[in-house]
Amino acid sequence: MFRFAHPEYLHALYIIPVLIGIFWYLNRKRKKALENFADKKLYHILLPAYSSAKEKMKLGIFTLAIILLIVAAANPQIGTRIQEVRQAGIDVYICLDVSLSMQAQDIKPSRLEKAKYEIANLIGKLRGDRIGLIIFAGQAYVQFPLTTDYSAANLFLNAVDVNSVPQPGTAIASAINLATSSFEYKDETQKVIVVITDGEDHEGDINQAVNNAVAKGIKIYTIGLGSPDGVPIPVYNDSGQQIGFKQDSQGNTVLTKLDEATLQQIASAGGGKYFRGSNSQDELDLIYKDLSSMQKTEYGVKKVTDYEDRFYYFLAPAIILLLAEFFITERKSPLFSKLNKKLGL
Repeated sequence: MFRFAHPEYLHALYIIPVLIGIFWYLNRKRKKALENFADKKLYHILLPAYSSAKEKMKLGIFTLAIILLIVAAANPQIGTRIQEVRQAGIDVYICLDVSLSMQAQDIKPSRLEKAKYEIANLIGKLRGDRIGLIIFAGQAYVQFPLTTDYSAANLFLNAVDVNSVPQPGTAIASAINLATSSFEYKDETQKVIVVITDGEDHEGDINQAVNNAVAKGIKIYTIGLGSPDGVPIPVYNDSGQQIGFKQDSQGNTVLTKLDEATLQQIASAGGGKYFRGSNSQDELDLIYKDLSSMQKTEYGVKKVTDYEDRFYYFLAPAIILLLAEFFITERKSPLFSKLNKKLGL
């Protein structure tokens, strides 16, 4: 099996026609200048040692060397064997609050951006554990299911904002229920739910949702983001500029407060822990360290092709050709003198 480790580098091959075009243009411009300066019959007198054939040969060698260097940079690889890698880990669903109150800036740059930053950090540390993301406001939706494709997980995470869920509210119970039903119970892995929210304006029967999860052996951790004292919720226009703060129907500024009591109760009943969000600490990292003590369970076998680099097959000839091009002069040699006469150059 053959592939390029960095196929995007092959786009640099588009520069080859450009180099050839530049050479053709400059060569034509030089010939035109010579024609204006002297008759063609005088070329061998004015430039007795010049060989146009060697000049073209140098261009060909240089062009081929550049092509080989680009291919070497793309790192061609050959798959030598297919290995079966046993996958083991834990399953984690993160339930992320994306309600409007998560735009509050009592945690910098905002509650939501701090949460996304911590989730991205967690994804970067995972090794075999499966992670899924559920976003919720008035309703809950699966942003991406359990996966070990951490690059794709980051892409879906980056797309999350307060407009991802149109329904207003903070339906924590709905998010926990959705996570509970989204786990794959045929795999006997340790299962964990992490709820990241300010805990305000919760809807539904949270106690029942937690009890259902615990009955299936799921542990629940919570992270509370925000200030218990309350802060205003910034409002932005379509250009991303802040135009004020959210107001109620009477024109009063709405304050969003962290509901720590609810989140502590969820974590306690769910057999997990509660963490208060801050500007200086990565609470999700603390949870992951706690989860690392859990026993990893095998949940599948993945076939992986072992590739070996072959870039040096192209790099070595490129270096040799560049050295050859450097030492070849444009002066005539007996062989090229005969060639020039035959070609009428």
